[in-house]
Amino acid sequence: MSTKHLLFLAHAPSPNTRRLRDAAVDALGDPMFSDLRLSVLAPQDATATDALAADGLLLLTTENIGYMAGLTKDFFDRSYDDLLGQKPGLPVATLIRAGLDGTATKRGLEAIYSAQGWRPISALTLLHGTWDEGFVSQTVETAQTLAAGLDAGIF
Repeated sequence: MSTKHLLFLAHAPSPNTRRLRDAAVDALGDPMFSDLRLSVLAPQDATATDALAADGLLLLTTENIGYMAGLTKDFFDRSYDDLLGQKPGLPVATLIRAGLDGTATKRGLEAIYSAQGWRPISALTLLHGTWDEGFVSQTVETAQTLAAGLDAGIF
């Protein structure tokens, strides 16, 4: 079986979003994912080259002032043209930590994914409202679903 590379872009500016990031990383460290190479980067540290090297993308972003975090948007601003048409079908899983309703963030990311030809593996996951411990299990489930699909060659 060949090693798959999963890029995890994690905007985690708060203790709670760092918990989500860390829970996903811990879950992906499970021995069942031994053929997975995980790269974890903050959006401001990632480039188009990182995305081009990936077999799948896991994105964690916050919603700020009704839209995706500025640093997440900055990643797409810097890399969008270099990625355009280069990774059609890239499987993507998305976690949006939204204090508001997450609608604009969700729409914005769906538009980016569509234009890039990327394939969300499921509906974008909205972790909405005040902090809920269930957000951690949703994060783990989303991360493991993407990793298992990559491993099995489904995505």
